[in-house]
Amino acid sequence: MTQQTPIGSSFGAASTAMEVVSGIDLSRKLAIVTGGASGLGLETTRALVHAGAHVIVPARDPERASFALSGLKGAAVELLDLADHRSVATFANRVVSAGRPVSILVNSAGIMATPETRNAEGHEAQFATNHLGHFRLTLSLWPALISAQGARVVSVSSRGHQIAGVDFKDIDFRVRRYDKWVAYGQSKTANALFAMALDRRGRSHGIQAFSLHPGQILTNLARHLSPEEIASFDALDEEGRPIIDPKRGMKTMEQGAATSVWCATNPCLDGLGGVYCEDCDIAIVNEGGGGRKGVSSWACDPEAAERLWQLSAEWTGFHKI
Repeated sequence: MTQQTPIGSSFGAASTAMEVVSGIDLSRKLAIVTGGASGLGLETTRALVHAGAHVIVPARDPERASFALSGLKGAAVELLDLADHRSVATFANRVVSAGRPVSILVNSAGIMATPETRNAEGHEAQFATNHLGHFRLTLSLWPALISAQGARVVSVSSRGHQIAGVDFKDIDFRVRRYDKWVAYGQSKTANALFAMALDRRGRSHGIQAFSLHPGQILTNLARHLSPEEIASFDALDEEGRPIIDPKRGMKTMEQGAATSVWCATNPCLDGLGGVYCEDCDIAIVNEGGGGRKGVSSWACDPEAAERLWQLSAEWTGFHKI
């Protein structure tokens, strides 16, 4: 397993993304934030721009993304559909060909609890988008990450990973009955395992990778849930407003983006790549079941991380790294 030992960060559950970048200088740094035009991704983009970075926000709907980012100098929108391997290749080729190092890559985009659907290659949609799309994107950007001489890759996982590990015998639900929450949990476990395997391969190039749980925040990610399902989470007060209680993991957007930004920028994490974080600190290993703080053992297992890497490489055609 990774060394899942908290380091006593000066930040915590109630910290905001802007607080985390206070005193951080990202001038002349290039960052890429998938999902960076809405929800937690938008707050991540704002914080990185505030610290001086130029941020590329790849989006499936550039017009809508541009509207969301209007007035935010330092952020630019480009076309990208994570579910389409050709779109990923085209976007990454543009970035790499421009010759500018990518210092920060935040893989924040995702889908949750969707009806059973598959991408063009036949893979279950949540796994394909949340994991395989970011796997392709990261490896396609590899030359630009290496040239940064100190890049960080941040994968936004979720406490939802505690629902399920990766079922290597039936990732795509060809045999077992489709369960939208099991599929989501599997994809979030994959995010954490990807960070482990990526960090091991990136060390000699100065690349570090991290994964994290941002908190429980109602965003557009919940668009596939019914009002009854949302109500069952006890996330709303009697007037239908989100409950904010950071100690219980129920955060504002600004608080939810803090751990992503902390993983992407804080120097106290130097040399500690591969870990899963929450509340702006390295998380403990949780052996007590779902819904609790910490990372499940199946999401910080180096053997599972390597097995997932090899399978992902086979499915995407990336064998060189």
